[in-house]
Amino acid sequence: MKITINNREEEFDRDKLTVNEMLELKRFTYKLRIVKVNGKLIPREEYDSTYIYNKDDVQMLYLMSGG
Repeated sequence: MKITINNREEEFDRDKLTVNEMLELKRFTYKLRIVKVNGKLIPREEYDSTYIYNKDDVQMLYLMSGG
């Protein structure tokens, strides 16, 4: 399947992925992040139950703090 992650096309050898599977495969490890699939904000507690399919658009933003 082909999906877009942060405006870059990515290809996976699967028909669908959960948000958590995608995060693991891409090695996205930051704890503070926002994930949207096709413009819909995905709550962290739904990462295991929300699927990403062919041609979906995924946006991920890291939240950083400093001082």
